[in-house]
Amino acid sequence: MPYDLKEIAAISGMPGLYRLVSPTRTGVIIEALDGRGTRSIASARNKVSLLQEISIYTQDYDQTVALTEVFDRIHQQFGAELELTSKSDDRDLTAFMGQVIPDYDRDRVYMSDIKKLVTWYGIVSKNLEYQAPATDEDDATPAADEPLSTGGEISADATATDDAAAANPEAATEAPKKSKKKAE
Repeated sequence: MPYDLKEIAAISGMPGLYRLVSPTRTGVIIEALDGRGTRSIASARNKVSLLQEISIYTQDYDQTVALTEVFDRIHQQFGAELELTSKSDDRDLTAFMGQVIPDYDRDRVYMSDIKKLVTWYGIVSKNLEYQAPATDEDDATPAADEPLSTGGEISADATATDDAAAANPEAATEAPKKSKKKAE
């Protein structure tokens, strides 16, 4: 995950983004991502939306693009600093959105959503560290001495069923246990 958005939230009625610090009996302690790091309490009345759970609609009704992936695409195309702001021209904002997600749903993604996206990316890129995603080659290649599978190994000399049961504990069968019932 390029930006770790697990603890970052947008809270209804409160401008900006916040880091969730810890829960309380009446809400949650939050820390503002505005550089000052002021802490306060968001009550249970406020709607807390974790950025990790937000996604953007696409033309395919069954598909959405997670906000973490959108932020990754923005970082790869534009870097940490965007020239756009939420005050930019609407045509520039829609062109920007078309570059980042070419197949975004223009009917369900409103201009206010695009402005929030630009604002949130600016806050996140200033306050969180970008972590380059790991390549598939690093994850998919096992070490030379690491076995490909650990389960179900049967030795070559285990030919009879008794030998196979000794070599593979899953193949061993046990006699059914007798249950003790009271006689009436």
